[in-house]
Amino acid sequence: MSTRKTAVAGQFYPADYKEIKEMFAHFNEVLDKSITDKSLLNISPRAVIVPHAGYVYSGFTANVAFRLLKNSASKHVVVIGPSHRVYLNNASVLEYDNFETPLGPIPIDKKLADTLIDRFNLHFQPDAHHEHSTEVQMPFIKTYLDNPSVVEIVYGEENPNNLAEIIDFLLQDPEITVVISTDLSHYYDIQKANTLDSICLDAVGRLDISRLHQGCEACGIIGVEAMIIAAKKRGLKPILLDYRTSADASGDKSKVVGYMSAAFI
Repeated sequence: MSTRKTAVAGQFYPADYKEIKEMFAHFNEVLDKSITDKSLLNISPRAVIVPHAGYVYSGFTANVAFRLLKNSASKHVVVIGPSHRVYLNNASVLEYDNFETPLGPIPIDKKLADTLIDRFNLHFQPDAHHEHSTEVQMPFIKTYLDNPSVVEIVYGEENPNNLAEIIDFLLQDPEITVVISTDLSHYYDIQKANTLDSICLDAVGRLDISRLHQGCEACGIIGVEAMIIAAKKRGLKPILLDYRTSADASGDKSKVVGYMSAAFI
């Protein structure tokens, strides 16, 4: 059986499963103590937007969204993220049997992967799948869902409308959850980052594509735009869950990276 081996374990997140479990437990302890609207913890999302930096920086923000998957009917998770390493024309769908994580392997839904490739004229480019924007999401999925299967989609030069059609198709099945991976602005001072990132958050909160293009600098902006298009078509409501920057972990406010998470219900 073919396995997509971990590429960034020990770098972006711990390679040891005990360390991952301890991090997630800490994130949840902080969340339970700090959240003011407890009803947010009962949300059952059809899709989420999450960040993809190292867990030390963005893990809490991602965990807020992934924890909500426990409330959903999800059995299959499609993770969609931008390519950071290789050039891609449109999108590549992973066609291995399993996705390795420190918490154990996750089976890949090959039937769904093949359906997406055939229906939307996609392809499988192996070197595109040593990608951290998607890999860092897998331990969360393994933790919060019982016996899930996954599909990994990595995109490059892609039209958001094409990606939106894929998301819309996936959301026809109530047992499929879509995960959109993106970080926000990169390496501005904290004030500039907050200004730019507020545009991204406002656009998602209002499902406003025109607003998205007024200064949002998300590295996964194609995926975010596609999600907005699909959410509007499906009548999904966006709920902003968390926003922070790397400065919250590092204390360095001179060059920060922004992170957000959101749920669509």
